[in-house]
Amino acid sequence: MPFDVALQPALALVSGGVSGFILGLIGGGGSVLAVPLLIYFVGVSDPHIAIGTSALAVSVNAFANLVPHARAGHVRWRTAVIFAVFGALGALGGSTLGKSFDGHRLLALFGILKPPLPNAGPPAAFCRWLEPAWPSAACPASSASAAVSSWCPA
Repeated sequence: MPFDVALQPALALVSGGVSGFILGLIGGGGSVLAVPLLIYFVGVSDPHIAIGTSALAVSVNAFANLVPHARAGHVRWRTAVIFAVFGALGALGGSTLGKSFDGHRLLALFGILKPPLPNAGPPAAFCRWLEPAWPSAACPASSASAAVSSWCPA
């Protein structure tokens, strides 16, 4: 069951709104939510495109989150600048290395690195509901089960 390309803008609107809301609410989620939503909900089939697309979306969401916090005096600027500079260097290195990998292998790596973030993914009940929606033929990973389990809690 291929994704309906005509629905992608609406699906992107919903999932972007949810991701941005969570990022604004708890200050986290960003790409941990955006990349899987873009791949499995919106239907972006190439993991590299989902990663690049989420980079722009999450940076805009993060900036929108920064403005009210800065106005309220909730930013330690020195710490933030140091964290951002070294985070950007890490992101540059990671994105450069990541482009040398097959996108589906990056999804497997995501599945390995994500477990230390147990609250970053959706509830297990949502994943059980989502899994049958996309059979393995439509899923960019080797199977819908493997794809969903790389993102969802056990």
